[in-house]
Amino acid sequence: MAIGRSFSIGPGAIIAAAARLVRRDSGLYLIIAAYTLAGLGFLHAVGADDRSAYSIYFEDWIKLNCLIFPIFVVIFDAILILHRFNSRRLLVVKTTFSNGRLAYFLSGLCLLVALMIFQGTFTSVKNVMPVWQGGFRFDVVQANIDSVLHFGVDPWRWLYAVAKVDWVRVAAEWNYNVLWFLLNFSALFFVATSPKVASIRTRYLVCFMAVWIIVGNVLAALFLSAGPAFYGLVTGDTARFGQQLAFLAKGLGAPNSAASYQNYLWSLNEAGRTGFATGISAFPSVHVGLVTLNALFLREYNRYLGALAFLYAAFVAASSVYLAWHYAIDGYVAALVTLLIYVAARKLIPADRRLPAPRTQPAARPETALATS
Repeated sequence: MAIGRSFSIGPGAIIAAAARLVRRDSGLYLIIAAYTLAGLGFLHAVGADDRSAYSIYFEDWIKLNCLIFPIFVVIFDAILILHRFNSRRLLVVKTTFSNGRLAYFLSGLCLLVALMIFQGTFTSVKNVMPVWQGGFRFDVVQANIDSVLHFGVDPWRWLYAVAKVDWVRVAAEWNYNVLWFLLNFSALFFVATSPKVASIRTRYLVCFMAVWIIVGNVLAALFLSAGPAFYGLVTGDTARFGQQLAFLAKGLGAPNSAASYQNYLWSLNEAGRTGFATGISAFPSVHVGLVTLNALFLREYNRYLGALAFLYAAFVAASSVYLAWHYAIDGYVAALVTLLIYVAARKLIPADRRLPAPRTQPAARPETALATS
């Protein structure tokens, strides 16, 4: 019988089941540990030990994953129980808070705490990539490739020809800074803590980390560019993206303003300081990589939802160009690399099995077991 089908709540059984899941996740913890050690070694090698970013994420990460998302899950489950079930509400409540569900939840929280360290490593490495490269060396060549691929025109000009209006800018900024974050990190929380998607847990988390490492650190460091927002600052050519930046500057000081955040990043880069989500690199785009990854996994569940998710990924890619964060090729390459990561993971990582329920726990009869477990 699958874990999550027993109804009685016993702290000992929950902790034991969670511990078994943590042991099964040992490979994921090993990846995080190896990445962290490699990141710390990289910082030390380039003489930038003071640029580590581990303490920056602690408060917000714990608040988000240990308070905000769990409260949202409880509220969602309560609404579901009240509106979809009648006489079987008690049964649904027992199943929702079964040993298996809580075991997955606790083991998922352990993973998310480890991923907080992972995110700290990512930001730390990203902050010192310009130190290692001696600056941003690839902006001109990447911008020129962009122009060649788009019929001799920088692609932001195509976008502004049809959408250079304030409400589009505001919507794109809100999506890029708020909705993208909520969608991608709530998906991470759901996969880490819910037995509903237990079969893809390891594969998804490996892919998630691979996108950050390969797209956001390795390729970014090898072909380091600052992006259109900083093109004039790193090349001296302020005219190429000048009109675009002048339009984006209309949002300075407004919530989610791309121009304000870009100014923040550049000021910390110039000062050699580390802050929340700091570090500048354009190629490839982690924003596009993560939404592409989620679209690929969502397509496994439902091809129509997957199609919508791919449309959203295209919108994020276009927004990244519209808001001067990225060259168009940053999104193209990120999507391609993410696809390769996903295909490799499907071939190399088998589906996870739910752990068997403890023998001492009474199991639900087949006719009463619910999918909500």
